[in-house]
Amino acid sequence: MIPLSPGEVQTLVRAALAEDLGAGDVTTASTIPESTRARGHIKARQDLVVAGLELAAAAFRELAPKVVLEGGLRDGDSAELGAVLLTVEGPARALLTAERVALNCLQRLSGIATLTAAFVHRVKGTKARILDTRKTTPGWRRLDKYAVACGGGVNHRQRLDDLILIKDNHLVALRGASPNPVAAAIARARQRHPYLKIEVEADHLDQVRQAIDAGADIVLLDNMSPDDLRQAVAICRGQALTEASGGIRLENVRAVAETGVDFISVGGLTHSAPWVDIGLDFES
Repeated sequence: MIPLSPGEVQTLVRAALAEDLGAGDVTTASTIPESTRARGHIKARQDLVVAGLELAAAAFRELAPKVVLEGGLRDGDSAELGAVLLTVEGPARALLTAERVALNCLQRLSGIATLTAAFVHRVKGTKARILDTRKTTPGWRRLDKYAVACGGGVNHRQRLDDLILIKDNHLVALRGASPNPVAAAIARARQRHPYLKIEVEADHLDQVRQAIDAGADIVLLDNMSPDDLRQAVAICRGQALTEASGGIRLENVRAVAETGVDFISVGGLTHSAPWVDIGLDFES
């Protein structure tokens, strides 16, 4: 897992606070005396895997540089219902104004980490590893993928320049190419970028064979049945890695993993993860 750098955290938190603040927190400024101090605890209101603690802490520090922060958990740790993720103490105005941004970061990223951990647990004992995709919130890819790593998943492509990934629409655009679209695409990509890995999406077993014959490094097995996945794994064995994708859910991921694939990509880790329940409560 590549940690979030202080610069990344500061940039993201400042943008989030600017979005939330507008001209200022009129409710807090008009009701809470400037001298008021408060101490509060950010708690897990369900079992979860933590991600986003540095972002939450940065939100409070941005508005109250001398805020006191206490906590023994790290991103990637499991937390049970009622666990204190972070204790904050400082000017009440700053804590109240930063609260929503801090919680949004924690709830969103911990939700992704928690869902990822559930998928990772389901495939335990197989060789399959859980991958994320580029189906991320625009502008938040680094955060979404960071949260996947916190949950035990593996980051796939961060950007389009990380890997050659030849998908179905690339092949349709090359229809009629000789000797076949798969071979033509791989040959062109290898010539242009000889040092990049090449992955090819295959919708059926004939495309798997074409990809192997053309020297693909990884074959993406899209929406294949378990029987076809097993056959594809046999075709690729010793020649290319395999990645299963399409329609992967917690209910079926174990069956997919047991076909022998090397990777399973799950877009839902980042586009459909439910936010977890986390709250900040001041001491009375």
